[in-house]
Amino acid sequence: MRFTRPAWLSHSGDKKDYEVYSCHVSPDGSRLATAGGDGHVRIWSVDAICNAHDPNYDKPKQLASMSYHSGTIHAVRFSHNGRYLASGADDKVVCIYTLDPNPPSHAATFGTNDAPPVENWRIFRRLIGHDNDVQDLAWAYDTSFLVSAGLDSKVVIWSAYTFERLKTIASHMSHVKGVTFDPANKYFATASDDRTIKIWRFYPPGPNSSAYDMMNNFILEKTITPPFVASPLTTYFRRCSWSPDGNHIACANAVNGPVSSVAIVNRSLWDGDINLIGHEGPVEVCAFSPRLFSQHPINESSQAGNLSTVIACAGQDKALSVWITSNPRPLIITQDLAVKAMTDLCWAPDGAHLFVTSLDGSIIAVSFKPGELGYEAPFAENEKSLAKYGARRGVGVIEGPSGLVLEEMSRAGELRGVEGRMGALMGDGAPNHAPATNGTGPPMVNGSVVLPITNGVADPQVVEIPEDQHKKAQPTVDPNAAKLEKLKSRVTITQDGKKRIAPLLVSSSGAQESSLPRSRLMASSTSVSNDAPQTILDLSKPFDGLPPGGLQSLLLGNKRKLVAIEGDEDKRIEKRLALASKDGAVPILTNGADGLLPARNLAPQTGQQPTPESLRPAIVNPTMAMSPLRLGVPKVRSHITRTLLTEGTSTTPAPMNGSADLEPPKNAATQTSVTFEARNPTRDREPCRISVTKRGLPIWQDYLPRSVLLAVCTKSFWCVACEDGSIYAWTPSGRRMVSAMVLESQPIILECLDQWVLCITSVGMCYVWDIITLKSPHPPISLAPVMDAAVHSMTDHPRPGPALSSARVNSEGRIVVTLKSGDGYAYSPSMHVWQRISEPWWAVGSQYWNTTDSSIGNIGSSSDHASDGSMLSKVSAGIIPFLERSTTSETLARGRAVLLQRLFKQLLSREGFEGFESSVSIAHLENRVAAALMLGAKDEFQVYLYMYAKRLGAEGLKAKVTELLSGLLGGIHEADAGDTKAEPLSSTESDRDWANKSAFLCGWPRQELLKSVLVLLGKNRELQRITVPYAHALGVAEDEDGSEDVMLA
Repeated sequence: MRFTRPAWLSHSGDKKDYEVYSCHVSPDGSRLATAGGDGHVRIWSVDAICNAHDPNYDKPKQLASMSYHSGTIHAVRFSHNGRYLASGADDKVVCIYTLDPNPPSHAATFGTNDAPPVENWRIFRRLIGHDNDVQDLAWAYDTSFLVSAGLDSKVVIWSAYTFERLKTIASHMSHVKGVTFDPANKYFATASDDRTIKIWRFYPPGPNSSAYDMMNNFILEKTITPPFVASPLTTYFRRCSWSPDGNHIACANAVNGPVSSVAIVNRSLWDGDINLIGHEGPVEVCAFSPRLFSQHPINESSQAGNLSTVIACAGQDKALSVWITSNPRPLIITQDLAVKAMTDLCWAPDGAHLFVTSLDGSIIAVSFKPGELGYEAPFAENEKSLAKYGARRGVGVIEGPSGLVLEEMSRAGELRGVEGRMGALMGDGAPNHAPATNGTGPPMVNGSVVLPITNGVADPQVVEIPEDQHKKAQPTVDPNAAKLEKLKSRVTITQDGKKRIAPLLVSSSGAQESSLPRSRLMASSTSVSNDAPQTILDLSKPFDGLPPGGLQSLLLGNKRKLVAIEGDEDKRIEKRLALASKDGAVPILTNGADGLLPARNLAPQTGQQPTPESLRPAIVNPTMAMSPLRLGVPKVRSHITRTLLTEGTSTTPAPMNGSADLEPPKNAATQTSVTFEARNPTRDREPCRISVTKRGLPIWQDYLPRSVLLAVCTKSFWCVACEDGSIYAWTPSGRRMVSAMVLESQPIILECLDQWVLCITSVGMCYVWDIITLKSPHPPISLAPVMDAAVHSMTDHPRPGPALSSARVNSEGRIVVTLKSGDGYAYSPSMHVWQRISEPWWAVGSQYWNTTDSSIGNIGSSSDHASDGSMLSKVSAGIIPFLERSTTSETLARGRAVLLQRLFKQLLSREGFEGFESSVSIAHLENRVAAALMLGAKDEFQVYLYMYAKRLGAEGLKAKVTELLSGLLGGIHEADAGDTKAEPLSSTESDRDWANKSAFLCGWPRQELLKSVLVLLGKNRELQRITVPYAHALGVAEDEDGSEDVMLA
């Protein structure tokens, strides 16, 4: 072991050497970055430091020096990909630097003795988000985001793609002085002066992730308190470190009784009984070596055996200690290595060099001889140790030039998405046009208006303008200009009586949008969607998007008192609300003029009309008592009314996903309503009267011998279900289409769509008919498997099963039902079985569950966007999102989500379940793809398939990737080339399985799907050995024009 302290290795000033607070080595091990009290970030050559004893060494020592901070710099960190360098200082700013390959354009800083810079490091971003000094920084291991911690007790998370502030965490009660990352990229830990270390679980954000997307990410996993109950508050830092195998966290500034120590915390259980004792003062910094060590040399033929980790500790006692896990005693203890306290430690990537900084301005290099710490294990051993936690960081080797082309095509789509995101942040998507020359209007090219391009994402749109209008073009007048000028000249009088013009924030004064806080950044011209996986929704904690009490509390405050209610002298209402608030519930109150009032139920002014008064219960057949299923029968109402808008042909019902057309009908004025009314008799032995009227004039009438329970209508027929279990149908003109269809019991649900009618009886039998052709796609089926009849019948005591909440029929006659338990089912006629599409298991376990909406079109090819706008027929569109929204609402309403999530959290912390979250998320995507293929949902199938392919590439699952590409290849080469160009309007039964040899899969050309999946997987080098042969077969890697038809990430 050798200590090196060159005289030139310092932050020297005119009269003294400034304190050095931080140091870090670049991932390639060639540069050492240091930060000090002189406000400079200096980059040194590691090779020059190691050869400082050689008088003949004449290469540059200091490579660069940056001074973009206005105060002392406390932390400096290289990103793990080596592209960025970050620094944080007491000016509350985080600076991001990049290395410019061009030579420096300037000499040394004026007034200093620094050598001319060798490398051209330029500032890339200035991140402003802290209210006090920035104490520590840390990059995620995949360089997806940056975490900064400061004396304002906040932890700020920044995107490493757009450097947007994704989230601010204010959970600590005092200064945050240390951040460290899990090498498996699942957690990060923060250490604070509130004598706690908090563990945060996260999923890496995607390139287009926004603050809204990360609202439920970065969840507090554990708060560690015991080792720090009596820790001193005099340390400048609390820099912790995570072991390279991911098993332990070394926590600085811990105590073991009256003795200062370093606490070793175990992963998963987040406890530990190991303490490193030997320092006489508080330990401020710990640093694990990035390499694993073995007691014996490791060859290709020998086994690694038991591997050890090495950790270095330093602090206020000016001593440096080095420990190895195979030895209970410290390997090295060096006293009085510096004159003042040590501030930071950093290992070189090879594990053979350690750098130490101190408040006395010294920077010390410690070099270890081979075998002194042990024998270094290959980096593959690190990956093996982290594999059990789901980590995968293999870079891989490019498989030839075709692999490089495929990787560039894949990254081009992500780059366009990032540029669009950054353009939205910078306001490039604003609808107002750039002023033309002389202010005559939008920019024109040959008499045509060219709309602006948002970071190259959208193609320019050319709008032709007639010549006479071009001549008459006048400059546009801003209606708010006069108001803005008046606000700019507003005069105010100060306390001492002087007149002053009040400052005005000009950037937002002319905005026409609301000043209320918005939860999502909206781009006007190009919306950048995000299909990256979200974290599991934490239902055990309150939603942090708004303060307690919601938007009213944000605007009016939540400190108001309750109004004195007459008759409540004992304040029982106030006591009841206070008692409920103790359990974490938020009482619903109304902000009145005099104070808070308990909320009252109000009748809805619009929406569903009240149900007509029921006459009596329906007469139930006694044989229902022997049925395995008995569902509730609706009561007989006095009259049933259905209204249908007609325009020669009537309108179709609302889509299943609940979405409605926001625009009014084009010819709503010409539409008329046709009213269907069924009046049930109030006396026995009287018929039920059926009447259809148009504009108050009768069209036709009919009479039925039994009372009507349900009625539905479409543009092609009217249909009713009667009390005796019979079904009647009429044409729009009143002709009976079919004789009365008799069922075994009373109908309880009657739904229709196009020519299909769905009827569910009280004994759980489902019937589907095509009223136009008078046929049924399958025999009647029972709801018994869906209602869990077998499970409930095997118990000792009968217990109620889940209730049926809704039933629908799609445009192909498929039955879709939802239950009160949150499960959603669809019947497969080809397999004659119910399939569970949605369930609460996915809602709390999958990272891809969207709690608000599962929209279609998050991903699409550029060829789709360039089409003429003709809409393809969406068979089964919206069924899967409808079922998942129903699962979310039912699960939250019944309170099962909290119980299920508690179970999931317990599993995530147990050994052996490290890959649980990833496995459930992949299974959820596979379930979505299979469901969309079975239903023939063309758009959803494409969306879910691409999300599934991206996740397989991120996880590096080679077997599943090979199987996916082979399934997509199908019969592409067997079909004629001309057939692949003609795209069907919708999917058919013949192309809804992976084994079919046609050129289409679920309505999409297999070649288009395969090309898009190859582009998505192209950036994963370890998969290029699998993807490149497919790319050669399709000509993707060779065709440069193919990069234009890639996925829009």
